[in-house]
Parts: sequence; C-alpha cells; structure tokens
Amino acid sequence: MDIPGARYFGPYTDVTLMRRSLALIRRMFTVRSCSDDLPRERRERPCLDYHIGRCKAPCVGRQGEASYRAMIEEVLDFLGGRTVDVRSQVRVLMTAASDRQDYERARELRDTLKWLDRADMPAAVEVTGTGDADVIGYARDGDDAVGVLMRIREGRLIGREHRVLENVEEVGDPEVLGALLVRYYLPTEGRADRLVLPMPPADLDQVEILLPGVQVLVPQRGTAARWLELADQNARHLLESLRIESFETDERAEDPVYALGRDLGLSVVPRSLICVDISTNQGRDTVGSLVWFEAGRPKKAEYRKFRIQGVGQQDDYAAIHEVVTRYLTRRRDEGKPLPDLVVIDGGKGQLGAARSAADAAGFAELSIVSLAKREEEVFFVGRPEGLRLPRRSPSLRLLQRARDEAHRFGVAYSRKRRTQRTITSELLDIPGIGPLKRTRLLERFGSLAAVKTASVAEIAAVPGFSTILAERVLATLGTRP
Repeated sequence: MDIPGARYFGPYTDVTLMRRSLALIRRMFTVRSCSDDLPRERRERPCLDYHIGRCKAPCVGRQGEASYRAMIEEVLDFLGGRTVDVRSQVRVLMTAASDRQDYERARELRDTLKWLDRADMPAAVEVTGTGDADVIGYARDGDDAVGVLMRIREGRLIGREHRVLENVEEVGDPEVLGALLVRYYLPTEGRADRLVLPMPPADLDQVEILLPGVQVLVPQRGTAARWLELADQNARHLLESLRIESFETDERAEDPVYALGRDLGLSVVPRSLICVDISTNQGRDTVGSLVWFEAGRPKKAEYRKFRIQGVGQQDDYAAIHEVVTRYLTRRRDEGKPLPDLVVIDGGKGQLGAARSAADAAGFAELSIVSLAKREEEVFFVGRPEGLRLPRRSPSLRLLQRARDEAHRFGVAYSRKRRTQRTITSELLDIPGIGPLKRTRLLERFGSLAAVKTASVAEIAAVPGFSTILAERVLATLGTRP
C-alpha cells in the first residue's frame, strides 16, 4: 500500500526490535499518539500522556507547530539511521540516573543504548544506487574488533549482521579482516556478486579463489563508498556497545565482592578473602604467602608469610596443607575472625590439600576454591569441571588481583630467603665471624655486595671487628689479594 506523500522506512528484519524502536521514539521525542487533525481539532484539556511526560500537548496549544515540526524532523533523522544525538541524550540521562542512584532507570537507559546497536535502524536508510552488494564495515579498539555485514539488494538495505573478534591486539587489521571473512562471511549463503571492503584483507588472492564470481571492491568514492561509510559507522557503534556491556548500573553488580559471591554461588558475600600461594626455587627456599583482601582491597596488616618446613619443601600439595593448617589454627588460638573465602593459587590438587587441612583443623564450613593459572578456571571441591568466568567480569578480576598479589608477596619473600642463605653461607665461612658479627655487618652495610666494596677501615669500625679481622673478611670474599 502506497500513501501519497508518505515516507517509507524499512524493511525491518526483526519485528520485536522495530516495536522497541517505536517505543523509544515515543519516550525520547514525545510524539503524540492521538490522530487528531491539528490544528483544526482542538481539545479542552490534555490527555494522560501529557501528565506522564509522553507528550507536550500540541492539541491544547502547549507546544507550537514549529516546535513540533522540528521534533518530527529529529524523528526522521533517527529513523534514517542518524542516531548520534539520541545516543548522546540517552548517555546523559543514564549518567544522571546512576548519580542519583536510580539504578533501575539507569539500567533501562543502558538497555536502550543496546537496542540502538541491535535494531535494524540502518535498514531504514534510504540508500542510493542500484544493484546487490555485501558491505563489510570494520572497527577496532585495542584487543577487540567488530565486523558488520550489510546486505544491499536492489539498492535497499535488507539486513545486517555483526561479529566480534577478541584478543587481537597483536594482529594487524588486514589479518583481522581476513579472519572475519573466512570465519563468518564465506560460510554464508545468498552472497551478492559484489563484496565491498574497507581495505584489502590479508591473503586477498586466496579469498578471491574462495569466492568465485564475486567482485571484491575497496571503494574510495561513489555509491559503494557511501555504503561502506554507513557500515563502518555501525561497526563503531557496536564496538562502543562492548564498553556499555561492562557498564553495570546496578550498584551491587558494580561491586566485585558482591559479583564474586553471586558468580561462585556462595552462601555469604565474601567481603573478606585470603589467597594462598607457594613460591620455591627448585625445591629450596620454599615459602608460603597469604594476602588478605577486605571489601575488594588489599589489607596488608593481615598479610602473612610462612617458611615451609619438612616435606613441603619439595611437595607443593604438602606446602599448601602446612600453610592452611598453621594459619587456621593460629587464627583460632588467637580468637581472630576467619575470612569469608579462601582462594588457593593452583588446580584441583592444591584445592584438595587445602580442603583436607581445613577439615582436619575443624573448619569444614569454610568456603575454599582454587584459581588455575593456565585457563583461569575456578575449581570447587566435589565438582569435576571448573568454572570459567567471563574475562571482563569483576569477580574474575578480583580473584586475579588477589592471586597476583599473593604471588608477588611470596616471590619477594622467597628471594629474600635465598639472599639471606647466600649471605649467611659466605660470611659464616670466614674464621672469626659468627651469627652476631654477621648480623652487625649486614646491619651496617645492608648487603653482601656492599660489604665487598667497603674498605678495611669501614669494616674495622663495626663493633667487634679489628683491622686484622676486616682484612680477613675482604680477603675471603675475594676483594683483597
């Protein structure tokens, strides 16, 4: 059906998104819902839409004709795919709602931005030119890339698809575009006889072999270039939506501690957690480190380090068992509170050792999980499969921060132990140097290297040292003939 003077937009390939788009138009632009013939038909009072902010009541003269016409022009721009102004308005409203802690409203506005990215608005653009073409837009930001496929048939945009590639920070744009083509475009059916690209992909000759009868274009001007500009714009909008996805407007969802409890299915929110790590140097200087996080932040006053004894020097599982046992029993003996969650750096074996230690110490109710480095999987006791959290999730990031901090703390302590062992060995081998004099030397000079560069007079000035002993120290350390 054609209505004289009417402007048509479409076709829309998703009725649900089309209806949401119409609802968004009413909410953002206050288009009247009545069919009154204005200005001939005037009402005495505005309807309910005016009172709830959905209409500015042109029917009673509270909005002038020029103002209403300008608003309609904005609606036409919106339907034509020019949504930048609308997006800006929605973002301002979303930020304002979040600032006043109206998180439900902010979440609705966030979803509105998602609708703008998903809706077939580009299908409504009045594309000039004739013929069929598949146009691929491309956008990239750091390690994420987005490709948008627009299907042009008889000069009209009839559909749009998009694909996302992650972790491509070390790959060039031609290679990423080539990967998009191979993975997502080549398997599709109903391809057009022209493929419009923003740049030549890597291995273009191979792509052309796989697309017999298809003309590959990288236009700089003309109709195809305008199509490509539109596709690139859509790709940029979709890439921006990836950042919107990570914008959690619910206050609790922003809190990584709450998110961690939810994602791990814990019975309590883990406001306090500890992470245990074992560091070793080829079976020597093995130490345990334990860091405490309170409300998602390190609490260094609660950090603990352990010098591993016995079989734990050579056995990672035994070392974990020793650290957990010593820590929990000490907390109990000192009457100090336990953490809500224990995180073990390792896999199923380390988790089993920690669970066994906690149970033996009488803490069977304590929640314990492990985080494996290779795949960043979270393991639970009694579950054969690990849990893979989304890489952008705040809960995984909290676990990673705790794990990395425990590792840093442990490595520093292990290196210190190794240095002390080396210094102790070299100094105690010197006749006349015992533990007390060794300690005085290190307190005075700070390190073995500093002792080696000191003069005889400087060493002789240390309490308990004579000139003869100072010369012996330097001679033994190889700094004097």
